[in-house]
Amino acid sequence: MRFAPHAIVLSIGLTIAIGVLGPSAVVPDVGGFSLGLRPSPYLVIGMAALAVVLGGLGLIGGILGNLTGRKLMLLGCVAAGILAFLPPSGSGDHLNYAVYGRMVTLGIDPYTHGAVDLPGDPIADAVEKPWREEPSVYGPVATGVQALASWIGGDSLRVTILVLALVNAAAFIATGLLLQRLTPRAALLWTANPLLLYHLVAGMHVDTLAIALVTAALALRAKPLLAGALFGLGVGVKVNAGLVALGPAWELRRNLGRLAVMAGSAVAVVAVGYALVGVRALAPLSTTSKAVSWASYWKLVQGWLQGLFGSGAYRTALQVGAVLVIVALAWLMFRAVGRQADAPVVAAVLMTAYVFATPYILPWYDGFAFAVVALMAASRVDVFLAAHLTVLSLGYLPARQEMQPENLGWLVTVVRAQVVPWALLALTLGLGWWAWRAAARARTLPEPAAPRP
Repeated sequence: MRFAPHAIVLSIGLTIAIGVLGPSAVVPDVGGFSLGLRPSPYLVIGMAALAVVLGGLGLIGGILGNLTGRKLMLLGCVAAGILAFLPPSGSGDHLNYAVYGRMVTLGIDPYTHGAVDLPGDPIADAVEKPWREEPSVYGPVATGVQALASWIGGDSLRVTILVLALVNAAAFIATGLLLQRLTPRAALLWTANPLLLYHLVAGMHVDTLAIALVTAALALRAKPLLAGALFGLGVGVKVNAGLVALGPAWELRRNLGRLAVMAGSAVAVVAVGYALVGVRALAPLSTTSKAVSWASYWKLVQGWLQGLFGSGAYRTALQVGAVLVIVALAWLMFRAVGRQADAPVVAAVLMTAYVFATPYILPWYDGFAFAVVALMAASRVDVFLAAHLTVLSLGYLPARQEMQPENLGWLVTVVRAQVVPWALLALTLGLGWWAWRAAARARTLPEPAAPRP
């Protein structure tokens, strides 16, 4: 696939250019190093769409062509370093991170208050709708990092965001370097992955830190005490990071002593974290765990249920359905690729099943799957995952509501709410069908001949 490297470079270049242009419909105004040109929303949204399409095509082409190499690794690291100094783009989540840290430094509980509770504050006033009333849904480790950034930045939104961006970029690059030591596939699937650079680095989502911690834990699983502590820290950023820990847990199922050490270490770290911030920090999680995102095909199912049985959220039914689909997908993929189900394979299968089937899905969640899928042998799972991230990314152009032209509302009402859910449903069915057929073919292959005496 000769076009793949060119598509990847162009995609990354467009992502950088969006930040360089400065505040726009894609880039919240937080100061930072940019030209401050305030470009047309049509221009920057078009650039973002082109970056996603080129990135998706380049990623899939690179996977099919087994693209790898140090140049890719260097490209991703340099791009991440540049993006750290540009204004974050794609969403306004980083503004929420800044205000949650600000609350801690002011002695206000971010788990019970939102930006609206700090009128006139230079950090809180920057938070965008509809998140101004929302308390933090992130774990104590994430809140601690956000508080550190706020302590360094003080009243300066620009400095606070810069500190968060540097931590985020460092976590992304560290993950890439660690993965590269374990597999050459990391250069494409993680470090120079243009869609992950678009979401995790330019978008500056806190998921990057969680991924870095659990990836390190997976790599260091031979040291159960340390690995458990790292898993606990990862869960202390975002709870869904805990799925990766099920990989080592499965691998250690016949060594209960080491499993107990790892699990105990992880639980102890999580318990200490939540003891420091208070168990009330768990309350927002119960709400978000029942949410259904607009781009998820479960939103379609919810609409069908409402049409058949009347108004209602049907959240319990959707959660049960999602668990069943996750289990079914995981079982099918294990049959297809899991003949030697070590920790990375188990983690990759479970995390891939999760991102394909969870009712609340956003593009940057796929980063968890890419990090662990890179550690298993190449398969068509790579292609399905790349297509999933590409389609989902097109549904969030951009993932913010402010400064969006009214005549582009169809990007939400049509693309996000209709086209993307149907496409994701088709990809999920396709993944299941491929896994079923791959498992059937594997069963018909002859067993390898025994070595001659």
